[in-house]
Amino acid sequence: MTSARPTVAVVGGGMAGLSAAHAMRDVATVIVLEASSKVGGKVRVSDVGGVAVDEGADALIRRVPHGIDLATAAGLGGELISPATAEAYVRTGGRLRPLPTGTMLGVPGDLSALARSEVLSARGLARVPLDLVAPGAPVTDDISVGELVTRRLGREVVERLVDPLLGGVYAGRADLLSLQATLPALAAALASHRSLILAARASRAPVDGPVFAGLPGGLGRLPPAVARASKADIRTGTTVRAMCRTATGWRLTTGSAADPAYLDVDAVVLAVPAAPAARLLRDVAPTAAAELAAVDYASVAIVTLVLDGPAPGRGSGYLVPAVEGLSTKAVTFTSRKWGSTGSAVVRASVGRYGDEVELQREDDELVRVVHTELERVVGPVPPLLDSRVTRWGGGLPQYAVGHLDRVRRIRAALPAGLTVAGAAYDGVGVPAVIRSGADAAAGVLLHNGPHDGRQA
Repeated sequence: MTSARPTVAVVGGGMAGLSAAHAMRDVATVIVLEASSKVGGKVRVSDVGGVAVDEGADALIRRVPHGIDLATAAGLGGELISPATAEAYVRTGGRLRPLPTGTMLGVPGDLSALARSEVLSARGLARVPLDLVAPGAPVTDDISVGELVTRRLGREVVERLVDPLLGGVYAGRADLLSLQATLPALAAALASHRSLILAARASRAPVDGPVFAGLPGGLGRLPPAVARASKADIRTGTTVRAMCRTATGWRLTTGSAADPAYLDVDAVVLAVPAAPAARLLRDVAPTAAAELAAVDYASVAIVTLVLDGPAPGRGSGYLVPAVEGLSTKAVTFTSRKWGSTGSAVVRASVGRYGDEVELQREDDELVRVVHTELERVVGPVPPLLDSRVTRWGGGLPQYAVGHLDRVRRIRAALPAGLTVAGAAYDGVGVPAVIRSGADAAAGVLLHNGPHDGRQA
């Protein structure tokens, strides 16, 4: 450390960066450098048809306490609300069917609930319980979720349950996503359970009360509240173009190439996506940079419709498996989900990893496609009052098989006084990203050791 109270730069003002800044508020002078005009990253809210609607994530998972804890610390704890309904559906065979209870991201643990849902065909359902008697060994190495579930439960479970649920979280494909990274509790249970069904039962956390929490007016209210509570120097519209070591810490280069500006700090938290992090680390941590450059991302769009009438459909929304052949992959009846009054608000998600051709449509055409498919699934809907298309290009990291080992190699290759945080590492949900930022803050201060003496 160069002083009793170090200066730390946080590069990136999304939820990971803001969480890191908040965690250091009483022990460091923190400067947050955010390239865009606002903090929050993919957690933001704006008006559509006079209604405040989130453009990205709209809820916190309560069982991962870091989001609830940060909202409380930022003064919003007393405003947290729970969904008015959690009843969800999945479209299979051209019909909406209730999402079976007792699953872990689609991996069934309750066979009776699975049968009642009628999500699977008779043949597909008959295949599932063979897992309980089929020979096999505990799974200790990483494997794709799709490969494991296909082998143990049959392909229909992947296509009609696991793929749409994982796709809703990662915009990815079960056949390419890491078991250990996306379903860590299930992976741990499989080390001692040969049966995937029994492992799912053993690893499911007990549900006591509402699973999700949101905020009136949108979860997008959280980032500015955390920014204020962090006491950090927040500098928006500031892109970090390069970084290098100094004798006592780090020098960050901002501004244009013609008129650069420099910021000297004791430590740095990189809370940006993998590609920009790799560019910044190329000279100071080339091994980590190479690993980060290999992390792939999926692009998605959120299409918001405001309707002149009551919310259509049933429950909080529905998922659409890729095998159904629709452009829309998920729909949330936002106004019903949160018990809102007034105009009905519907949010639809479009875009899957490796199949993003739908995202090449113009905004108006994308709205028409979503509106047409909504009516195809739930029947006539009220007239459209307004719409919004929010595009998250390269928005969701893909946790390929071996992802956790990659993350370990990245962090092991970082020099003292430098760490990374965000969705590329430890989870894509808002509470997981918040936890990542807080962990990075603790690590960068704890390991801010001697530098190598090279001057900037």
